[in-house]
Amino acid sequence: MADAQGPGTGFELPLLLFAGFRSIVDRLHEDLAERGHPEVRPAYGFALQTIGREGASASDLGRRLGVSKQAAGKTVEKLEGLGYVERVEDPEDGRRKLVRLTARGIDVLVGSAEGFDRLRAEWVRTLGAERVAALEADLRTMAPAGAFRLDAEGWFAG
Repeated sequence: MADAQGPGTGFELPLLLFAGFRSIVDRLHEDLAERGHPEVRPAYGFALQTIGREGASASDLGRRLGVSKQAAGKTVEKLEGLGYVERVEDPEDGRRKLVRLTARGIDVLVGSAEGFDRLRAEWVRTLGAERVAALEADLRTMAPAGAFRLDAEGWFAG
């Protein structure tokens, strides 16, 4: 790998981006474990975000995550078993079940948001506010339109 002054190689950039991502996510999950959520995994976070405060059907969840309905159903079963979601009748269509966050699921999302804010603040203390803001702006510039999707589980498994 190149030193701080020299040019990097083509493969280094995605590895560094992934390492930065991984360091943030790993630290967040350490924080969540300390808050009483040791069983939460990154894929669960994507699912909980996708369900959101409005809820979603298992089919909608699978479509939004880019996974099969069966894979989405297994994720819902796991999250339900852990107490993060519940299945209720859809008020707009009694034939469908809606997956909704429980208070425990909402606590994970709130804790995640707070944790991400704390971790970003650490980066600001280490790198400086201007550098972090520039990094974020540069990544927004380089990421194609619509690049932010929650189907990471399907993308990595592909």
